[in-house]
Amino acid sequence: MNRAFPILISGLILAGCAAPPRPPAAPIVPIPTPPPRGEPDRFSNITAAQLRALLGAPAFVNKGSGAEMWRYDAPSCHAYFFLYGSGTQQVVRHIETLPAGQGQAADPACLNALKKS
Repeated sequence: MNRAFPILISGLILAGCAAPPRPPAAPIVPIPTPPPRGEPDRFSNITAAQLRALLGAPAFVNKGSGAEMWRYDAPSCHAYFFLYGSGTQQVVRHIETLPAGQGQAADPACLNALKKS
């Protein structure tokens, strides 16, 4: 028993020095591809005032640092207009729709379905 005690203590000391198990690596999720560019001419680079004149008030506005996103709703889709600048200098720089268009981010059929309220 006296000989087993030092061996037991030595084993516990060595076990305490062992590195803790590493957590499993997080799965790698690929970043989705960005939507294709190709802004419709009718809405490209128009001012916020011109957009309101064409479509009326947006259903939702999200204001960020130096940019705003305006959402317009049609019966079968949603259109998102991204405006950059400040005050009267805000202009539409990007447009997306859900569902997206084929070969471009904005579906022309969706944009045509938007009506001024």
